[in-house]
Amino acid sequence: MSNFPIIELRKEDTAWPKLLSQIHGAPKQLYCQGNISLLNSNCLAVVGTRKLTAYGREAAETLTRDLLTHGLTIVSGLALGIDSIAHQTTVENGGRTIAVLGSGLDRKVIYPENNIGLADKILKHDGLLISEYPPDTKAELWTFPQRNRIISGLSMGVLVIEADVESGALITAKCALDQNRDVFAVPGSILSPKSVGPNTLIQSGAKLVMSAYDIISEYHENLKLFPDKKKKILTGNPTEEKIIDLLDEHGVMFVDDIIRKSDTEASAISVSLSMLEIRNVVKHLGNGKYRKT
Repeated sequence: MSNFPIIELRKEDTAWPKLLSQIHGAPKQLYCQGNISLLNSNCLAVVGTRKLTAYGREAAETLTRDLLTHGLTIVSGLALGIDSIAHQTTVENGGRTIAVLGSGLDRKVIYPENNIGLADKILKHDGLLISEYPPDTKAELWTFPQRNRIISGLSMGVLVIEADVESGALITAKCALDQNRDVFAVPGSILSPKSVGPNTLIQSGAKLVMSAYDIISEYHENLKLFPDKKKKILTGNPTEEKIIDLLDEHGVMFVDDIIRKSDTEASAISVSLSMLEIRNVVKHLGNGKYRKT
């Protein structure tokens, strides 16, 4: 899109992504089109197979949508399948997304060609397209594994949703581990080849994800994840208000931590949590974890 100029960033530029500077073999330059301020926002990568199942589609849509409510920027690779779903869901729900390409940014070389329209939609919705390759560079087999280190390098963590044993998403997960980033994975059926990747990652220590809050809880101390979410709720009950203040501060908490930090009897906390849940002020996430609704 001609109204979004392509600019070149180098490491010495103030807009250069700080997280990317930390990785081994960081690119020397980035070609960018769109909202470059996203490069230093709270980014999470969502990646997976090109040949997704109905389960993978639903998981990608649900998790991406829920992650957006916490102000995260979704990073992916503009590929068909899970990547496209992550970008599309973000755009449809008013979020911001970064697409890292394995080609240059010129419309004549963007790959896959079927996603040129999605690339334009990302730009129209204040998103960002980036590549380490000059704008007229055509995609090659080797450029995709190379770009995967940038997807993980920009991000605090990588979420893998469906990936077979030869999926590029597993390369991104390996890059994340090498870069000391978090790796999250959505479990799947043992009968599905698309679940081999994430199930194997979980066996190897990746965090199993059943909801977006399994991811958010890893970053709850980073208050930047909760911009403008804090609204003082007055209930007239001091114990309830203590709970609300703690959840405002920490995002997701175990009930034992609420009891300890509030310095309140367990029975009083239990009753107050039940009343707040009935009034839809807090939500029980299972295993004794709570968050504000």
